[in-house]
Amino acid sequence: MQLERILFSQGFGSRKGCRSLVRHHAVTVQGKPCDDPFAEFDPAGLEFTVNGEAWQYHEKAYLMLNKPANYECSHKPKHHPSVFMLLPAALTERDAQCIGRLDEDTTGLILLSDDGQFIHRMSSPKWKVPKVYEVTTKHPVDEAQVSALIKGVQLVDETGITAALACNVVSDNVIHLTLAEGKYHQVKRMLAAVSNRVEGLKRIKIGELDLPDDLAEGEWRWLTEAEMKMLTSAERI
Repeated sequence: MQLERILFSQGFGSRKGCRSLVRHHAVTVQGKPCDDPFAEFDPAGLEFTVNGEAWQYHEKAYLMLNKPANYECSHKPKHHPSVFMLLPAALTERDAQCIGRLDEDTTGLILLSDDGQFIHRMSSPKWKVPKVYEVTTKHPVDEAQVSALIKGVQLVDETGITAALACNVVSDNVIHLTLAEGKYHQVKRMLAAVSNRVEGLKRIKIGELDLPDDLAEGEWRWLTEAEMKMLTSAERI
């Protein structure tokens, strides 16, 4: 594949802009300078730099981000900065999207991709990918509340009941709540339905993928092959 096409596919601007980057000596390939935008390379696993920043070719983008509070999961935020400000411009240029959204005050694990099939697989209600939230509550959580969350609660403006897959008590005021749905403000509404209140909310797991301990708030990284297999091999609930 021509170098300018490789750069274009990775989000480094228009074809003309990528051509200019190469001709202005802003690109190295496999550690060597290259000023020919039409030079051919095998893109698989190709390592290159753009303006001194190291990159590796990825046909599709599969990312994880540890979302901080006071960021919105939108390309057009209304009240707070966008989580896309935490990503390199190239990833935004290639139209990476959040897979599901976290409220602006919710932190933790979020996945992003530019692969429509993967986005659908991870967000479709048919698959019901479980997500685990660490919930800090205003009042201590008792056995009756845990039982009600698992059996199901009635939410305002909802038909039927909404139930958690699991609810594990970590301490008096901290629970791990597992959900297979993504209703609006669901965790907050479920806790309100059992006469409690959410004081802090963090997503710590999607499917079998845990939020890594070494991924600080505001940081992102590529998903590994093992993590991708972990996410896509699960069967429907």
